[in-house]
Amino acid sequence: MSVSLTESAANRVTSFLANRGKGVGLRLGVRTSGCSGMAYVLEFADVINEDDVVFEDHGVKVIIDGKSIVYLDGTEVDFVKEGLNEGFKFNNPNVNSECGCGESFHV
Repeated sequence: MSVSLTESAANRVTSFLANRGKGVGLRLGVRTSGCSGMAYVLEFADVINEDDVVFEDHGVKVIIDGKSIVYLDGTEVDFVKEGLNEGFKFNNPNVNSECGCGESFHV
């Protein structure tokens, strides 16, 4: 099992954590939402819980709760800029379909 970050994503997370002044890494998970069933959840983690799975890539810890790992295994997190928009993009090999707006997915 693994989850990885591109160098661009790792640089962005490192910058956010430095500006924030605290945190142990990036927490990635999924929740039920949207028209396709699931949505990604990204937040900064201040603690690592007992049931968390931790991966490290480019010096950044990616922390995933035990329930979400089955949906995220093999995912690569990227940070992209497209015109005036920028944000994290998920390259998840487990996704069977996504909604039209790209906010939710189905496994």
